[in-house]
Amino acid sequence: MNIASLVVRAFPADFPEIVEGLKKVPGVELHGQSAEKGNIVITIEDGAGWSVTDSILAVNLLPKVQGLTIAYEYTDEGLELTEV
Repeated sequence: MNIASLVVRAFPADFPEIVEGLKKVPGVELHGQSAEKGNIVITIEDGAGWSVTDSILAVNLLPKVQGLTIAYEYTDEGLELTEV
């Protein structure tokens, strides 16, 4: 499982178009937005046929997105229980 939380930066007037674009990116879930600050908060989870990295790139390339910041990332890949 891979999960990332991002803050998407955009002009408030562009929020409706960006939100529609975000809904089309695999694994994206919207959590909130602040027109006052120009932020949209999302999480991305990997799934069958796409990776978190692919979806982060797709979000960054959406028209009118000014930038993004990865706020949190988690992976359980490579974690194995070891008895001591």
